[in-house]
Amino acid sequence: MISIFSGLSVWVCFGLIMALAFVLVYEFINGFHDTANAVATVIYTKAMPPHIAVIFSGIFNFLGVLMGGVGIAYAIVHLLPIELIINVNSSRGLIMIFSMISAAIIWNLGTWFFGIPASSSHTLIGSILGVGLTNSWLTNTPMAESINWSKAIDIGLSMIISPVIGFALAGWLFIILKNIWPKSNMHYTPKQRRFLEAKKHPPFWNRLVLVISAMGVSFVHGSNDGQKGIGLVMLILIGISPAQYVLNLQSTSYQIDCTRNAVLHLKDFYNRNQENIIEYLNMGDQIISKDLSCSPKMTLSTINTIESTLKNVSKYEDLSIKQRINTRKNLLCLDDIAKNVVKTQNLTTPNIYDLERLRADITSTVEYAPLWVIVAVATALGFGTMIGWKRVVTTVGEKIGTQGMTYAQGTAAQVTAVFSIGIANLFNLPVSTTHVLSSGVAGTVVANKVSLQRNTIRHILLAWILTLPAAISLSASLFAIGIFILE
Repeated sequence: MISIFSGLSVWVCFGLIMALAFVLVYEFINGFHDTANAVATVIYTKAMPPHIAVIFSGIFNFLGVLMGGVGIAYAIVHLLPIELIINVNSSRGLIMIFSMISAAIIWNLGTWFFGIPASSSHTLIGSILGVGLTNSWLTNTPMAESINWSKAIDIGLSMIISPVIGFALAGWLFIILKNIWPKSNMHYTPKQRRFLEAKKHPPFWNRLVLVISAMGVSFVHGSNDGQKGIGLVMLILIGISPAQYVLNLQSTSYQIDCTRNAVLHLKDFYNRNQENIIEYLNMGDQIISKDLSCSPKMTLSTINTIESTLKNVSKYEDLSIKQRINTRKNLLCLDDIAKNVVKTQNLTTPNIYDLERLRADITSTVEYAPLWVIVAVATALGFGTMIGWKRVVTTVGEKIGTQGMTYAQGTAAQVTAVFSIGIANLFNLPVSTTHVLSSGVAGTVVANKVSLQRNTIRHILLAWILTLPAAISLSASLFAIGIFILE
């Protein structure tokens, strides 16, 4: 960890420490901002006492970050062109990072203060887009090259589709519960159960499912949203200290051999399947990967470059800084083109499987995170979970529908959230826990033939609609002001 500061000036070291602290503050706020949604139903239905619920939720968030991997983290990192991350001077890089994180923190705190279930994921992505677009304007770079738009579109679609799925699936699950057990007391609200049966807690089995699913939501939230924090930290480290972090310097000789062999196998794969993909690989003018500026026609030359660079290399420290940076770019270029081959070419299922395995090996020493980064983010998110939950819990429990949430509604919404976010994690897609769970609750309200509270729904929808442009505007403004002051 001390190697982060190698070769950096005192002021850049100070800026780097502050930037990392800002990320951990963002994750801490994310903990009590987003995880309130994870425990909202279990607290509102009195399935668990609030202080126990938030402690257990914090623990499961922590575990989710530790076990979640880094696929979503690098989906966030790759939103910005690698040239922007690596080639900015240190001062400009720090301003970019502070602008991005400050904008996310400001919007998150504002929506939390008013108890509005807004999305931290949307906020973060909007902030990243804002600095990318502003940098394009400041440097006269074409807007098409300022953001990895293909990655941004993939993330945007997952953000749009996931709440729709949450709404429909939770409503469908609630209808099933209603039809199978129409007269069960699982359809009581907490107030009705106290009035009719003089009992404080949900029925035993319903309570058990509520508790398990709430911890499941916390776990998948940690594995999804926690990775976004990991991505932010890696973005900072790659930008400020590329020599140390563009490649995993802790990679063993075996891991480096696996990467090199995967590149050679990729060459063999393309040669074996020339008939299907030769036309695609000859596309020299069409730029497929905006962040790497590489075209399919460069594929074989890129493979030869990596083969030559990594030949007889047993540790990445043996490479010069320039070689490390270029190796990262070239590996990511091959991965991106291979991804497009899978998407666009008519390959057999075994060939698709082989190509996906090769992609994983090619990026294994590029897409990584040191253990200290994962533990730091997990700790910040876990502790943040344990405070600040009351405002959002009240909104989710009482203010989405015109009557309070029933036990069955809470169960359907939470089980849906676990399933939806879990599937997104498998495909390395960042989604919003807030959007999925709030949409799920709204879906059960509609399925229960209860009216939605228009005022609350209006506020939630406004937050959802405004979050992206607000975060873009905030981060863009902060970045532009910072550069103006600097220069």
